[in-house]
Amino acid sequence: MLKAAWKNSTLLLILLAASLAPASAQDWIRTGTNRGAPIRLAVPDFRSANAEPQTAPLNQVFNQTLWTDLDNSGIFEMVSKSFYPMLMPGRPTEMNLDAWGNPPPNAAMVAFGNLGVSNGRVAVQGWLFDTKNSASPQVLGKQYNEEANADNARLIAHRFADEIIFRLGGGIPGVAETKIYYISARGGHKEVWAMDYDGAGQHQLTHLGSVALSPRVSPDNSRVAFSGLGASSWQIMMYSLDLGRLVTFRQFGGSNYSPAWSSDGTKIALASSMGTGSSEIYMADASGGEPKRLTAGKTDISPVFNPKTNTQIAFVSGRGGLPQIYTMDVDGSNLQKVTDQGYAVSPSWSPNGLLLAFAWTRHYGPGLPGGQDIYLMDIASRQFVQLTHDAGKNDFPSWSPDGRHIVFQSTRAGGEQIWTMLADGTHQQQLTREGRNSQPNWSFK
Repeated sequence: MLKAAWKNSTLLLILLAASLAPASAQDWIRTGTNRGAPIRLAVPDFRSANAEPQTAPLNQVFNQTLWTDLDNSGIFEMVSKSFYPMLMPGRPTEMNLDAWGNPPPNAAMVAFGNLGVSNGRVAVQGWLFDTKNSASPQVLGKQYNEEANADNARLIAHRFADEIIFRLGGGIPGVAETKIYYISARGGHKEVWAMDYDGAGQHQLTHLGSVALSPRVSPDNSRVAFSGLGASSWQIMMYSLDLGRLVTFRQFGGSNYSPAWSSDGTKIALASSMGTGSSEIYMADASGGEPKRLTAGKTDISPVFNPKTNTQIAFVSGRGGLPQIYTMDVDGSNLQKVTDQGYAVSPSWSPNGLLLAFAWTRHYGPGLPGGQDIYLMDIASRQFVQLTHDAGKNDFPSWSPDGRHIVFQSTRAGGEQIWTMLADGTHQQQLTREGRNSQPNWSFK
């Protein structure tokens, strides 16, 4: 574990030197943030265990989901199915290590198994084999049994994928079972919505009938805090995922925006005009009690805790003119300016507490070139890399809990939509397509 963590940290530091490295070096560096060298993985379709009518369609759902999860993980080089041997193994006795471990597949690892439906239940057996270890090839063997439906076929695929990612990815849990919360106007009003990490299962949570902004899910996945337009003012509101409805949260004076949880779930930071009439950063306990003002910049917004330590907050301030990103300690001391040019907004701290992702228009003003793109900055060295490149307006980055992915909003396809990418800027994928969708937030786990 220590060796893997050291290796991943080293790769992060190398990545952050990319802005000073030649193009050829950047190509190599983009093998990934917190990913290490990719493992060549083959994933033959799971065999149907019986001829029950539900088996084939659920097996198709399972196979598509498992492949997508592993391909999205950022730690595998997926072997093209055109290179696979003729015999697809469904059980360990059917595995031919030489056929899979040598060219043309030349796979280091093979994930395989079978799926069948019986008596209204879907049962899956899955294995992971190391093709280079003929003496003891089995790395993983799992069995799953759930009620037979498409949602559970996806769920089992997510769980098996995360098991594989955890075993082969340095002990870092995968994100296949995580959620993304966001704002969608597809129903006529801006409301809080949720979806699986891969864009599946999109559904509406709130029904304010007005405007909701900046959803942030709690570390235990029990609540979503957001800013909502009430009868007379903007307030921090709380939606219970356990109860499926809004729950009472303290009302503050003035206008209140952009809530953010500490990673231990005990504190909430927010931007509020309570008391002063101008937007300042406050910190309160998780119930909204004992709010304490931390800044006096008059135009401060978008706080986010350093999730590794919970002792620092990054935020946006226009105190010097155009919005820039600052950091400070949670008592308001040790104020530091992170960006010093252009227009910088929407900071998001990486899970390891070393990096900030943010939206930046580096050359801002009439006639100046450059769009709003997502950047990554090492807080210690202030080195940065650009992750998106002049493809629409890109904003509101949010990290996955494994530190390997970033979700963000972009106008590259027309209106605002939600996209994901690996944390080195590669593997960019669109998740939403209907209506206007913005301000995504990746769950802690």
